[in-house]
Amino acid sequence: DSRLKRLEQAPAAAAPGAAAGDGKPALGASEAETRAYELAQQQRRIGNYQGAIAAFQAFLAQYPRSPLAHRAQYWIGDSQYNLRDFKSAIASQQKLIAGYSDSASVPDALLNIASCQLELGDSTAARKTLDGVVTRYPTSEAAEEAKRRLATLK
Repeated sequence: DSRLKRLEQAPAAAAPGAAAGDGKPALGASEAETRAYELAQQQRRIGNYQGAIAAFQAFLAQYPRSPLAHRAQYWIGDSQYNLRDFKSAIASQQKLIAGYSDSASVPDALLNIASCQLELGDSTAARKTLDGVVTRYPTSEAAEEAKRRLATLK
């Protein structure tokens, strides 16, 4: 989603444990965690989506309880989407939703799933997913985007 990409491209703060690539402090993240996450983000930013997936997966293996883990999981799915591996992207975003159900990334993961469903030609499922974003997260930016997308589907 372009909203998240703009945030992720903001320069990272130099303070250890600070900016996690989404413009917010990574509360509780160690300097090593933040560095590993940012290295993965650099791969994604230059369009090396395979490298980003591998780096985010390595990050999750090394830091499974990191406060950045939910973001890493989101960017795995986003990178798979950019590689046009839509089924894997859906699975990755569903893993985020299942494992981090209270994450602020869930509405954006649902938008990514809807985009994948559209790419796979399943507009009925995409519409249902977008309706779910609007219903479950009505005050989120993702809900506003979902409303725009729904308007073009009808």
